Amino acid sequence: MARQWPLLISLLILSLLLGACSRVGLAYRNLDVIIPWTLNDYLDMNSEQKSWFNQRLQQHLSWHCSTQLPGYLDWLDRLQLMVQSNQVSDQDLQARTREAKQAIAETVRQITPSAVELLRGLDDGQVKEMNNAFAKDQQEHREQYLTPSLAQQIQQRSQRMSKRLNAWLGPLTPSQQQRIEQWSASLGEQNQQWIANRVHWQTQFSAAVAQRRDSDFPQRIEQLLINRESLWTDDYRQAYAHTEQAARSLLVDLMAASSVDQRQHLLKKIDGVRKDFAALKCLQNASQG
Repeated sequence: MARQWPLLISLLILSLLLGACSRVGLAYRNLDVIIPWTLNDYLDMNSEQKSWFNQRLQQHLSWHCSTQLPGYLDWLDRLQLMVQSNQVSDQDLQARTREAKQAIAETVRQITPSAVELLRGLDDGQVKEMNNAFAKDQQEHREQYLTPSLAQQIQQRSQRMSKRLNAWLGPLTPSQQQRIEQWSASLGEQNQQWIANRVHWQTQFSAAVAQRRDSDFPQRIEQLLINRESLWTDDYRQAYAHTEQAARSLLVDLMAASSVDQRQHLLKKIDGVRKDFAALKCLQNASQG
């Protein structure tokens, strides 16, 4: 999944909450190594900034592991129960999505002050570098997602989804594959709306950072990070609602057509994620404290 937010906020959120596609425990234990390297995609920190960042990162990771991960385990339990009972409904998926968004929002609120402090300390050269990185990011996304014809975009979207679902469900049946193709086609020019909104957000972010010495800078960053939906374009707001509903409908249909083997495969994957989280030393220490 492409990064949508820059700097500290995006790296923490996406690494912590979207890393479940691989070995969660391994990724989580190495975030203090992974994040500074990835941060260089947008910003080359000086030694003082790196030292401050590493110290603050450790504090955030400790907070997240001890206070947030127990809730993730409960969330995985609820997800697992849905699959075990073969009762995956739109209503249940809405509830799980709402809970996931709340978890993300809690982490965003916690680390936004650090993002404000880091951004406020940037010099003009670093801001220019960040803006250049945004421009490069936008160009790469246009080339990857908008240069292909609409038919190719739909096909590539279908292929990406099939790859993800193969990892979680195992081999898909022809009818399931056909349903994914229908889902992809229904999204139409969603790539255009998504990237236009991405550029819109990055432009507002750059404008805020350009005035990082102003007294209202923390409030502007809070809106960009915590209340980012308030800044979406109208087209993307409509497209997002449709995209979210279409994704739930797809999952409901795929699970309704799933085999026992596919559900067992999915349960095993979920259990693997749960075990990775539960095995983290920080979580074990928190439960013993």
